[in-house]
Amino acid sequence: MNGIPEPSAARRRYVTVCVLFWLPIGLTIAPLILLLTERGMTLAAVAGCFAAHSLTAAALELPTGGLSDVLGRRAVLAAAGVANLAALLLVALGTAPWQLGLGMALMGAGRALSSGPAEAWYVDTVHARSGPGADLRTGLARGASATSAALAGGTLLGGALPWLLGLGPDLGDRLSGATSGLVLPLSVPLLLGAAVVVGFVLYALTALPEPPRPPATLRGVLRGIPATVGSGLRLGGRDALVRRVLLSAAGAGSALAVVELLTPGRTAALTGAPESGAVLFALLACAGFACSAVGSHLAPLAARLAGGGERAVLIGLGAAAGGLFLLGATAAAGGVGPAVLAATGFGLVYLGRGAAGPNENELMHRRVGASGRATALSVQSLALQLSAALTGSVASLLPPGPLPWLLGGAALLAAALLWSGLWSGLRPGRGGRRSPGAPSGGDRRTPPRVDARSAGE
Repeated sequence: MNGIPEPSAARRRYVTVCVLFWLPIGLTIAPLILLLTERGMTLAAVAGCFAAHSLTAAALELPTGGLSDVLGRRAVLAAAGVANLAALLLVALGTAPWQLGLGMALMGAGRALSSGPAEAWYVDTVHARSGPGADLRTGLARGASATSAALAGGTLLGGALPWLLGLGPDLGDRLSGATSGLVLPLSVPLLLGAAVVVGFVLYALTALPEPPRPPATLRGVLRGIPATVGSGLRLGGRDALVRRVLLSAAGAGSALAVVELLTPGRTAALTGAPESGAVLFALLACAGFACSAVGSHLAPLAARLAGGGERAVLIGLGAAAGGLFLLGATAAAGGVGPAVLAATGFGLVYLGRGAAGPNENELMHRRVGASGRATALSVQSLALQLSAALTGSVASLLPPGPLPWLLGGAALLAAALLWSGLWSGLRPGRGGRRSPGAPSGGDRRTPPRVDARSAGE
């Protein structure tokens, strides 16, 4: 069928793309904030860099999603890799604030370009081979697990490399001296990530065949993108289930912004040095992403045990909110007991979010057609990025202690309550008004078709 792979092969390729894209991002997680502070930036300036990342991603999410739907998945994924390559090199080697800010903005552009095409390619391929009723949740769960595993491995390696370079003959100090401070030990993981990005671009261009598309012209692309974007925005406005998915993404963005902004400083304060703090944060983040991988892997089982995907989302987001409240409750406490509770809370954030994500997306893909799939995913990512930028900026201005953590926890709890039916006026398990061609939502006597069919996957 025009070189389109079988669903099992498509699943493997989708998993590989997830690993190659997110491994370089994982390599940046432990050293990034510490690298920016080593370059002389204050916490407020670091938050500004992250806001530049999030706002750039937000500004480009819908146009790049529409570009993927009009032009094709493969080309947009390759462009995402090129943007990430430039971003990693700028942040790793930049010394001026404008260079670091530009690098973070380019990283946001790469995030926007990548937010929908790979998953849309996988769903399109499975539908082309097996029809619109094919199993999606298993592949989406494996892709999410692979993403979390890549982030975990990258975070561990990215945190360990600067520490290892400081051992023995102190290769890191010699490297910094030989480059006149251009390459710090904290820069090395980002440079390694840039090498992996090159492999990602090559794989995206060679391993992701797509069904033939009409020849694209610049005029046609520019005319098609606004129509596709408008269709995606209208879908979020008229479909109650898709709207809940988008608001849940906003809650998750707020929670993750708080965790990513505050945890590195908390670990550095605990150990007393940036490098050792990066190692501790790497270990903690690695454990968190491992929890996310486990949660994503168990997402189909969670849907079966909970009686449907929507109830699984409610439970997952509720558990994640509980984890953030634990982190807030222990923010001003010392000792072994609070540290254990904080680590447990950290794990719960990622475990719950990991279990909720594939179930959210599986429900959304039942509502969205192929012509707007990447755009819908971009709208979801847009909601996450905007809330992350806003919450991160607010959290950086709040006094240290429980309050910033509780802000993220409250946002995630509100997202969980959306799936309880208390705010939406809908019972869990009912999807609200259908989009044309979407599966039926069922009635009170029978489970909704979208959950009944997918619960056994």
